[in-house]
Amino acid sequence: MERNFCVNKTFLLEALQKGVMNLQGQFLNSSNYTFLTQLAYQGFECNVVYKPVKGEMPLWDFPNGTLAQRETAAFVLSEALGWDLVPPTVFRKKAALGPGSVQYFVEHDPQYHFFEFSVEDRQRLRPAALFDLLANNADRKGGHILIGAERHIYLIDHGICFNREPKLRTVIWDFAGEALPPDLLEDVRRLSAELEQKTGAYTELRRYLSAKELDALRERALALLEAGVFPHPDPQRRPYPWPPV
Repeated sequence: MERNFCVNKTFLLEALQKGVMNLQGQFLNSSNYTFLTQLAYQGFECNVVYKPVKGEMPLWDFPNGTLAQRETAAFVLSEALGWDLVPPTVFRKKAALGPGSVQYFVEHDPQYHFFEFSVEDRQRLRPAALFDLLANNADRKGGHILIGAERHIYLIDHGICFNREPKLRTVIWDFAGEALPPDLLEDVRRLSAELEQKTGAYTELRRYLSAKELDALRERALALLEAGVFPHPDPQRRPYPWPPV
């Protein structure tokens, strides 16, 4: 049994891919069409977040129709690193409103977000900050960091990640200038090797990202390994998302 889920994660991913979906409602504060959906599979039921490709708003700096794949790639990256930050997510070709990402819905208190976190919870965000550096997250808002069961940290909303160009915008700058934890560096080093050798994480991520985007991911990993510290905000760019929550 998985620590953070009531079923085995392998079964949960199968359920997300094959379960019967019943739309419950739409998240109205989302830029793209996003639905809370009930999912049922072999006697198991849960809520999921469904983001159909045809509900994506065109962006000038991201290829059209790729945001759902990026949502799924973020889960694959989290799993490859072994950090368990992104809720189980799949890209599903056959779904209620067509192809899209389907993500396990994490029960949480929406009023308890980054800007309300205790000092202790803020100090637990080093893996989250490093994850966003690797994923080149262009939109890490405070409300995209959830505290779930057993105080586990989850990260959501990764549709505008993995751009080849620098796009990082995040609320997590708490650790700028601080040395990267050695255990996390080892995970990044392993990821970099797999990307170079085009094995493991590379093979999985290539299903959702272009080869050039994966080259850029490896370059970011190498830069972090060489620097060994959390970077400071780039003074030439806007480092925070808007709105911040």
